[in-house]
Amino acid sequence: MTIEIGQVEAIFLYPVKSMAGQRVEVANLGWHGIDGDRRLALRRLQDRNGFPWLSATKLPDLLLFTPLRRPDDVEGGLPTHVRTPEGKEMAVFGEELAAEIERRHKAPVQMMHLRGGVFDEACISVITTDTIQEIGRLAGTDSDMRRFRPNIVIRLLRSESFTEDNWLGGVLSFGEPDSGPRVSVTMRDARCAMVNYHPDSGTSAPAVLKSIVRRNQNNAGVYGTVIRTGALATGQTVRLHELPETR
Repeated sequence: MTIEIGQVEAIFLYPVKSMAGQRVEVANLGWHGIDGDRRLALRRLQDRNGFPWLSATKLPDLLLFTPLRRPDDVEGGLPTHVRTPEGKEMAVFGEELAAEIERRHKAPVQMMHLRGGVFDEACISVITTDTIQEIGRLAGTDSDMRRFRPNIVIRLLRSESFTEDNWLGGVLSFGEPDSGPRVSVTMRDARCAMVNYHPDSGTSAPAVLKSIVRRNQNNAGVYGTVIRTGALATGQTVRLHELPETR
């Protein structure tokens, strides 16, 4: 069964993991997520565990660093520079930026390029405007969608918060149903302290995560896997293709 559920409200990508994101009107959805999303990450050189990447949960200041791409860039979609919170632009692979992050983190780091991207659980995250607004209401904070670092934000035809949980096992299609990109919804998005940090100031509002825990067992939004590539655009129709139940 196929149901039209809404439209694409916003699209985001994050060129450097845990740094400021970019809101775009159009994007290409490839097999490894949105082109250019989380292709760069800072590796903690002294860390030997299975996930060595520096994130804003360990250094909230990262959210205030903004990746930039200068017009003369010839490297494809990668950023060439990063603007610090103080407004200084530094080369993305330069020693100056690594030293600035090291100064704040108190440990050495190295910028890495991973062609398939660096993701916590899956390469696509989806959330609805209703869920974002409900969390803001419960927490008594703003309803800034950037707190949740989504790739795709959907505005529903029928308002209902946390309805993303009902999409598990189904498929979301975007745009033309026969040719547009598709994402298989694989798991709930279990949230961490990242949602507490305001994307413009880095200040923490613990009530945000506490509200998600109390209201929906720490879940807000869903993760998915790309099963058909194609162009994403704001305003596209979003359909849910539900799989038949097996007996």
